[in-house]
Order: sequence, then structure tokens, then C-alpha cells
Amino acid sequence: MSRTLVAAVLAAALVAVPLAFATSPAAAQTTTSDTNTQAKPKRPVSAGQEAMHDRQRKCGAEWKAAKAAGKIEKGMTWPKYWSACNKRLKTGG
Repeated sequence: MSRTLVAAVLAAALVAVPLAFATSPAAAQTTTSDTNTQAKPKRPVSAGQEAMHDRQRKCGAEWKAAKAAGKIEKGMTWPKYWSACNKRLKTGG
């Protein structure tokens, strides 16, 4: 009888405890989401950043074309190709 009583009390406690914690995070989420909606305005992209984005797009197009044509050297990866291409485009070549 005492085992049944202990098991029932333990089961009731295990059910009640998660229910108590389930309500408080939801309330906390609503208050924190209100503060996240007032995000800082984004800064405009600088001329240097825009130039870097243009070089990256050009190098990406070259990479895709060379890879499709099978002209990429064995062991060449995008980061290595991007580094070499970026240097080449910066120097004007």
C-alpha cells in the first residue's frame, strides 16, 4: 500500500513540476520579443565593402564557369580560388 502511495505522489509531482515551468518561459518570451522588435537601423554599406562584394560575385561566376568546364586544378577549393582571384582583381588584372 505504501509503495502505491509513494508511486502516486511521485507521479503527481513529476506531472505538476513540468507544468509549472511550461508557463513561465512563454511569459518570458513575450516580454523579450517586444524588446527585439526595436532593432538598431543598419548602417549603409561602405564603398570598400561594395567593391569587395562585386569582386566576390565576379570570382564566383568565374569559379562556376571554370568548374563546369573542368578547368579547376586538383586540390583547388573555393577559399583558395577566391583568395587568388580577389588579389588578381584588386591589382586590376
